[in-house]
Amino acid sequence: MTGHDVPGGAAWSFRVRHGREMRFTTLANGANVSLLLFAADHPVDRLNVPDTLKAQMSARIHPPMVLMSDRGLALASVTGSSLDWHDALGGHSTERHVTRFGPSSYQQDRNDRRLSARTGLLSELRKHGRDRADLHASVNLFSKVALSGDGGLSYVEGHSVAGDWATLRAEVDLLLVMSTAPHPLATTWCPAAVRVEVTDAPADDASRLFRDESARALAQSALVWA
Repeated sequence: MTGHDVPGGAAWSFRVRHGREMRFTTLANGANVSLLLFAADHPVDRLNVPDTLKAQMSARIHPPMVLMSDRGLALASVTGSSLDWHDALGGHSTERHVTRFGPSSYQQDRNDRRLSARTGLLSELRKHGRDRADLHASVNLFSKVALSGDGGLSYVEGHSVAGDWATLRAEVDLLLVMSTAPHPLATTWCPAAVRVEVTDAPADDASRLFRDESARALAQSALVWA
């Protein structure tokens, strides 16, 4: 696979071999990618967002962080990005979030019907023999949330524009499941398409030098999948 355009408000899943790089590029303003990560052949290893943030002393995802599994293994490294903030706190949207924008159905809206990220993610997971129990906290590429005056989280409008990008290097064979539905805190329903390209990863050791915890996670992955 070299490239695939995922329409706004849609979902997609794909497998990537160890050592390959995935580039996500926004095709319109205000894009969001709710992303789930799994070790393709080791069901026990899936993205653990709380451990990823805690181990690397961060409240956001940015280069050159490592995305870690439940066992502290490196699943992917964030090798580059046009933005210094990708949300890891807001989670993915559910039907409750989508109904704020009014009723929508296939009979009424056809392929433009509004579907939550959760609906799309579950549809893709079932293609791979997985289901609701495999849902986990998502990373929301291209979105940013901020602490509001009342102590809650608020969505930052205009954080991403068409042409913004982020790259991930697969540290193991991966299954990626993604939705391009808007962020759950978005105030308008304006889903944006995203292009996904997979190429050979360039030599890049920035993640290995980021923090001791990142280096240990990468070393553990190299041992397990050697």
